[in-house]
Order: sequence, then structure tokens, then C-alpha cells
Amino acid sequence: MSRLFSALVLLSLSLPAAAEERMGAAEFEAYTTGQTLTFSFMGVPYGMEQYLPGRRVIWAFIGEDCQEGRWYEEAGNICFVYDHAPVAPQCWTFRQAEDGLHATFAGEGSSTELYEVERSSRPLVCKGPQVGV
Repeated sequence: MSRLFSALVLLSLSLPAAAEERMGAAEFEAYTTGQTLTFSFMGVPYGMEQYLPGRRVIWAFIGEDCQEGRWYEEAGNICFVYDHAPVAPQCWTFRQAEDGLHATFAGEGSSTELYEVERSSRPLVCKGPQVGV
């Protein structure tokens, strides 16, 4: 009986780790395409990103103008390049948890971790000079 209990405990401990494995490009694309995700940092709203077909994105920090870009996979990370800074990729490790995506910045010396707090199929509403006529 104690062996069975030990086996069940070990199995239950391994389940969360399996559920939060690093997402590759295929999993990330399937989860995000057609969605707009809102992220927070340390409990504070941080930004929103709309994921379009063809690995295109529109990102906006809360209260700021939208930035268009694209994403790709490199060395197990999901990297974003935006039109305003095409030679400065921002790479993140994404994991899917019960409460949504967790993103950890892959840059040197950074421990920035974002959490998905909302997921919607509505497009991102952008303010700024590109809006209107």
C-alpha cells in the first residue's frame, strides 16, 4: 500500500511540470493566432498583443501606441521583432499553465515574467497617429 501511495505522490508532483513545458512555435501559434492577450507584470497591467495569421502581431504597452511586428522561434524561445526596431528581437520563453500563458524574458540579466490575464478574439484597439483619416 505504501508503494502505491508513493507512486501516486510522485505522479502528482510530475503533472504540473509537464503542463508547464516550454511552448514551441507550433503550440504557441495554435494557442495565440486570432487572439488578443492581455499581460500583467507583478499584478499590474503591462500590455496587450494581437496575434494575426502569418505570425504577425500588434503590441501595445498599456496606454501607448501600437507597434506592428512578427514573431519566430529561435533556440527554443519565441522572439518578436517590431517595425520600429527591426534589429532588436525580444525573445521570451512561453509556458502554458492552468491560468494562461506565462512568459519569461530571455534577455541577459532580466527576470521579467508576464502573465496572461485576459484572452479575447476581439482585435486590439490602437490609439495614435495611424488611427482615423
